[in-house]
Amino acid sequence: MTATPDAMEHPASPGDARLRMAIWAVAVTLFVASTGQTIVSTALPVITADLGGLDRMSWVVTAYLLASTVGAPVFGKLGDLFGRKAVLQGGLGVFTLGALICGVAPSMEVLIAGRAVQGLGGGGLIVVSMAVVADLLPPRERSRVQGALGGVFGLSTVIGPLVGGFLVQSLGWHWIFFANLPVVALAWVVLQSALERHTPDARPRIDVAGAALLAASLSGLVLVSSLGGTALDWSAPVMLALIGATFVALAGFLVVESRAEEPVLPLSLFRLNAVWVVNASGLLVGMAMFGTITFLPLYLQVVQGLSPVLSGMLLLPMMAGLIGASVVSGRVMGRTGRYKLMPVLSTALLAFAMLGLSRLGADTPLWLVVALMTATGLGIGPMMSVGVAAIQNAVPRAMLGVGTASANMFRLIGGSLGTSIFGAVFGAGLAHNLAGRIEGADLGAISRETVMALDPATRESVLSGFAAALGPIFLLAAGIAALAFAVTLLLREVPLGEG
Repeated sequence: MTATPDAMEHPASPGDARLRMAIWAVAVTLFVASTGQTIVSTALPVITADLGGLDRMSWVVTAYLLASTVGAPVFGKLGDLFGRKAVLQGGLGVFTLGALICGVAPSMEVLIAGRAVQGLGGGGLIVVSMAVVADLLPPRERSRVQGALGGVFGLSTVIGPLVGGFLVQSLGWHWIFFANLPVVALAWVVLQSALERHTPDARPRIDVAGAALLAASLSGLVLVSSLGGTALDWSAPVMLALIGATFVALAGFLVVESRAEEPVLPLSLFRLNAVWVVNASGLLVGMAMFGTITFLPLYLQVVQGLSPVLSGMLLLPMMAGLIGASVVSGRVMGRTGRYKLMPVLSTALLAFAMLGLSRLGADTPLWLVVALMTATGLGIGPMMSVGVAAIQNAVPRAMLGVGTASANMFRLIGGSLGTSIFGAVFGAGLAHNLAGRIEGADLGAISRETVMALDPATRESVLSGFAAALGPIFLLAAGIAALAFAVTLLLREVPLGEG
């Protein structure tokens, strides 16, 4: 491997002014990328009412997550080869282009395409930002900062839905994609001052074939999970061809990566216990996390009748739990060097929270919804900081970027699969539960206003059917979280070093 860290070859003192500037740059960049993931959540019902296509609503989230999944290992590897600064600034440019496409989108198809471009940049920003921290700090101090960055991620996830809801009500949904642009400009300027540009000693080889096959494999996987059994029968020729192409791309990826001089995702990483356990459990937790963020606002707005702003505010308890648990986990790792118990306990709590959410109905009291959302955040939080710290503690220094990227890639794969699968489950349940109840209505454009215009008896029936369509999503998420708990039990703890 030819790369060396951007700012300095050896970790800096935590009190160093340049180090503090670099950490702030990382935090701002991470804020930009993670806000881009969630700012649309409370706006989705309004967007679908305007553009149509409630049956494609999940693709507004899935397109971002899928592109982020592909972008994470690619940008992580480019950061290892060419230095973090140039890659971070390039990622900001890609993110901005995607936001502009979304902001002027005249149709759901253009919006989804713009979200894909935005997600490509966002995925790279998240992983390279976290790799910068590993460049600059020793393991225990690094774990404290990673815990704080998990808090930044959670904070942006709170602010995103709130800002999105406010902009939807005051200016219109198009403006939610312009809100981040001043922050993007600030992040670019701070990065320019905080990090040194790295020039590789020799021209590195870029694994173009591996990156292309990885993108094809992941895209095929999400398309199969999203379309199978809903838009296309499993036995349909198109679906069988898609499944076959996905397996061919995956097989080709494995062959190419085993021979590449600079593989985009080195297969040797997965021989390390921390890497495969963290990635497997992160994939499962990602499914539960993004499914919850996507479908809870829909429940709160359509079933409970809350405004986009209020539904965004009711995500605050979930994010408060996530932020608190992530920060506390980082501090515990920093003081003790131990970390295994935290993901074990948190995934168990997540499973119980998802089981509770599966019982939501039209008459569920909001205090119970808030309690379950808080428990969900507490269950997710430790995975945000512990997973990255454990992997960075296990991988060779020359693979910090791609190792960090693997953690985020698998979490985003989980998010893509979870949102697609849950969207398919919801769509099928909604069609079944509302069959014959709203004659001539387009289920793809149903909204609270549509429901409230119905006569009282039909309205109550429709709201119950809508809530019932959401129940199986969270029941499935509970089983997924329980599986994540079982996986975390297999983690072999390697205590974090002091230096």
